[in-house]
Amino acid sequence: KHYLCGYCAAFTNIAVTFPIQKVLFRQQLYGLKTKDAVHQLQKDGIRNLYRGILPPLMQKTTTLALMFGLYEDFSSLLHSHTSAPELLTRSMAAVLAGTTEALLTPFERVQTLLQDYKHHEKFTNTYQAFKVLKVYGIREYYRGLVPILLRNGSSNILFFGLRGPIKQCLPEATSYSAHLVNDFICGGLLGAMLGSLFFPMNVVKARMQSQIGGEFQSFSKVFVTIWLERDKKLMHLFRGAHLNYHRSVLSWGIINATYEFLLKLL
Repeated sequence: KHYLCGYCAAFTNIAVTFPIQKVLFRQQLYGLKTKDAVHQLQKDGIRNLYRGILPPLMQKTTTLALMFGLYEDFSSLLHSHTSAPELLTRSMAAVLAGTTEALLTPFERVQTLLQDYKHHEKFTNTYQAFKVLKVYGIREYYRGLVPILLRNGSSNILFFGLRGPIKQCLPEATSYSAHLVNDFICGGLLGAMLGSLFFPMNVVKARMQSQIGGEFQSFSKVFVTIWLERDKKLMHLFRGAHLNYHRSVLSWGIINATYEFLLKLL
């Protein structure tokens, strides 16, 4: 049940927020201002607006199904087999779920390539992108794995750990619609917080994954390169963060509300 609810929540979210994500991605990768990133998408045309949606659709639906489902499964498993405090077992379950999600890095990798206009001429669809990467070996599919592992584990701990307490702080819901609103607010607040917190990590990940072939640079090396390119200014590193903030509010609001709604429904 948790797997199915997570899957459906992710599908709804991707369908609604993909164009926003695309603008954000361009900002992360090239340090563009919002209007420039939007202008770039306008130049690409309406046909390319949803270009690259298949990998995130496949990846996000599966990862969120795994995130919610495995978290519940690992929590139950650890709770029944260890005498550790609940906070520890739930944190461990969140990390394990996040680590398992990282197996689907190739989809995130291909999404990055398809969204980067510099690669528009190299391949036109997901299959072609996978085919191009195949030449470089399995390791190429997992370029950018380190920031993904760091992001997944940490964000899962915070998401599952704070979801309950935040909801308890909200006014008590007495109807389905009130529950839906509370779940949206709860998910949105968490999404905005985590999205902002891990934004620089995603900037580094985008840069790492936009490369095809060549040296596998370390996380720190890529970070330093970007830091120098952006004049050692934190504001430049966080270009696109405001859009990411709004997208995260919407995305995680939709995800959390849809997930909880379906959980009650099924």
